[in-house]
Amino acid sequence: MTATLILEPAGRCCWDEPVRIVVRGLAPEQPVTLRASLRDEKGALFRAHARYRADAAGQLDLARAPALGGSFAGLEPMGLLWALEPEKPFWRLLKRDVRTPFAVELEVLDGHGPEAGRLLGGAVHERDFLPPGVRREPVRAGRVRATLFLPPEPGPFPGIVDIFGLGGGLLEYRASLLAGKGFAVMALAYYNYEDLPTGIENLHLEYFEEAVNYLCNHPQVKGPGVGLLGTSKGGNLCLSMASFLKGITAAVIINGSVANVGGALHYKGETLPPVGANKNRIKVTKDGFVDMVDVLNSPLEGPDQKSFIPVERAESTFLFLVGQDDHNWKSEFYAHEASKRLEAHGREKPQIICYPGAGHHIEPPYFPLCRASPNTYMSSPIISGGEPRAHAMAQVDAWEQLQSFFHKHVGGREGTVPAKL
Repeated sequence: MTATLILEPAGRCCWDEPVRIVVRGLAPEQPVTLRASLRDEKGALFRAHARYRADAAGQLDLARAPALGGSFAGLEPMGLLWALEPEKPFWRLLKRDVRTPFAVELEVLDGHGPEAGRLLGGAVHERDFLPPGVRREPVRAGRVRATLFLPPEPGPFPGIVDIFGLGGGLLEYRASLLAGKGFAVMALAYYNYEDLPTGIENLHLEYFEEAVNYLCNHPQVKGPGVGLLGTSKGGNLCLSMASFLKGITAAVIINGSVANVGGALHYKGETLPPVGANKNRIKVTKDGFVDMVDVLNSPLEGPDQKSFIPVERAESTFLFLVGQDDHNWKSEFYAHEASKRLEAHGREKPQIICYPGAGHHIEPPYFPLCRASPNTYMSSPIISGGEPRAHAMAQVDAWEQLQSFFHKHVGGREGTVPAKL
């Protein structure tokens, strides 16, 4: 070992925080390759690498030195994280237990050759999902199955319900990270978890109402209402919750649909049928992947109009975050149709932020892009879209935007973030 790898902050930090990577002790202008690897909780390996050249003093600072090729190129201080690719094709990086960190192994290798050069130095960088002092409380109240995350300082805090898309279960990593920003965040399961329904053929908004009421009445949550954060089908559900339920002041919809999707949604005698689909509109790419973007019917035509979520009933403020390369469905179209419906009924015009080159799964910062993933309904992987660098930039900006939005509309704190893209 001849080189020293220095990380700032040293040792560990939260997943959504940038880390500065510096290598010292190299020869002047020395060519080196930096390599990052991470194993998820199921043992799947993710890797990224980039070629660099040290400066005249034999130092390499990723905040100043552009990558000369590899998994990415150019000045990308966090590229070794967002460019991680799974060894197992189409494997999506998810964090299932937020109480443990992901360990990223970093190595400095001599040269730019296709074969690994001599190992010059290394370090292990731990990235946490439970920020310091954040409290994690499992929720089993009535039918509600969730986990509540509370910031370390004395409350009460602005409350947010966080809902993910298809796949079911209970994913906590976005809620836990967001709690570190001063919010009481409840990660909510709604199917395929414990004693909840196994599918989404019939969902009842009364369940989600129970969750909203639980959060509104929690002593650590300041009212009068709460915010909603939803992705994909979760965004779809958040639009429905804001339209039918009381106590919701703000909702962030990440690549959601304004048409009810997947199964019937029931509430107090009303039913929203799912929008129709036509499998003949499935496209298959030259790589054999399935492209679903045109499969769903338009909710503006014929009987499918009954699936359009009545957003005009909502009393909340909306922020739509849209990946313009979303191949799951037409997120941009849905956001603008929701906006048209709201404005036509005299409601407040929602904020829509579109990200060119971003795909369907807009995650907290530095999660690698999941371009395609397996699906229970299809034999081939389904494309979710996105270009790695543009998607990575979108995730950083979207994370800032949603925090600013919630601080303003749920927390009563002014201050907006200008859209960077």
